[in-house]
Amino acid sequence: MFGIDANELLIIAVVALVVIGPKDLPRVMRAIGNFVGKARGMARHFRSGVDTMMRESELADMEKKWKADNEQIMRDHPMLPSSSEPEGNEDWPAKEGASGGESWPEPRDLPPPPRPAARADDKRPKPPPRRSRAGLGSGSAPPIPKSAPAAPSPAPAAKDEGA
Repeated sequence: MFGIDANELLIIAVVALVVIGPKDLPRVMRAIGNFVGKARGMARHFRSGVDTMMRESELADMEKKWKADNEQIMRDHPMLPSSSEPEGNEDWPAKEGASGGESWPEPRDLPPPPRPAARADDKRPKPPPRRSRAGLGSGSAPPIPKSAPAAPSPAPAAKDEGA
């Protein structure tokens, strides 16, 4: 660490204890630790940015090299024009509309794949059938018909206690 050995570190600690005092030393050490942590974080961020720039420049150089190599290969080995008809398919029947020969057979509708059989060891009970949401209550009051206005409820009759 910066070329400081144990003896020098011990002298620095004793001087700090005398100058700062034992009461404020933990607070000062915490502030120094926070400062060192922030400095390390900034250095790590800077280093990662430099590494990213170097990686991007290396990729650009490699892409230029690959492009040059590809162009050289294409010059050395030009592609030959291919014939319009592929070779070796004379024994295949011609498609519909082709001149002469048989036509391709029509595709058949295949049956759906079989469903997996129920396992003999499956002893789980079957779930109950699903019900429609129309029969279930939604937890809210039924709608009020809009044709008749709601009449005010009659007030309860007052009782005479003396009668």
